[in-house]
Amino acid sequence: MVDPAARATLIDGKAFAAGLVERVSAASSRLERNHGVRPGLAVIIVGDDPASQIYVRNKGETTTRAGMRSETHRLADTTTQADLLALVGTLNADPGIHGILVQLPLPAQIDSSAVLGAIDPDKDVDGFHVVNAGRLAVGLPGLVPCTPLGSTMLLKATLGDLSGLHAVIVGRSNIVGKPMAQLLLAENCTVTVAHSRSRDLPALCRSADILVAAVGRPEMIRGDWIKPGATVIDVGINRVPSADPVKAAEGKTRVVGDVAFQEAMAVAGAITPVPGGVGPMTIACLLANTYLAACRTAGVEPDHLDA
Repeated sequence: MVDPAARATLIDGKAFAAGLVERVSAASSRLERNHGVRPGLAVIIVGDDPASQIYVRNKGETTTRAGMRSETHRLADTTTQADLLALVGTLNADPGIHGILVQLPLPAQIDSSAVLGAIDPDKDVDGFHVVNAGRLAVGLPGLVPCTPLGSTMLLKATLGDLSGLHAVIVGRSNIVGKPMAQLLLAENCTVTVAHSRSRDLPALCRSADILVAAVGRPEMIRGDWIKPGATVIDVGINRVPSADPVKAAEGKTRVVGDVAFQEAMAVAGAITPVPGGVGPMTIACLLANTYLAACRTAGVEPDHLDA
């Protein structure tokens, strides 16, 4: 029986991310002071998607606050693939830029895979290049995708040693699901990756000590899918109509995750809220990756960024 008065502990990703940014900022200052290397991040955005513009602006502001060099390249939505690849090549060759991020999605005339594949793997701070995916898979040092990296940090901060825990990841994307599985395997979890063709998904979820939801479907994971006391990481960011009928009629929206939050709060042991959970960790880990990339380029052993 689940205690109806029980409430899950909220995992405060916003506070953890703020601490990580502070540690990255301090480490970057030491790197510049002791070795003359100031970490540099270049972000490329093509087109004028409002959500992407806000996200890119936040990245730039956070990078600057952390004392890093920040460049934002804003290109028209009519930009050709050749022109974008030329810019990536220029940034690859720039010794002052240690991290390159191309904001997705890209316009239809551009092959995202070709662009991501053109980024120098050692500057691929999104961790999407096949070289970095391969490094992660075989346990070699590399740049890890920011969202699963941040999610793993939150899990370790909440639970400590993850060894032996059963983790179920709902979603098998290259951006979150697959790298999340590799990271949790490296932490000695037993990992199940579930997806749209998995049989009896609710039962799979109920077997999880750690449940990671990364499917992009609003509130798909219900409360009765969760094992009592499990730790839930909700990666989903979905915009849905406002819960207030009047506001919804006016076109107002709200952001929800892939987990039915209020239902999950009554069952889980700990859970990330949406917003304020995994989201802030993504930008913080982007800065951490930029710092690591700068250290590796300079041949300097990076400082530990653990809390």
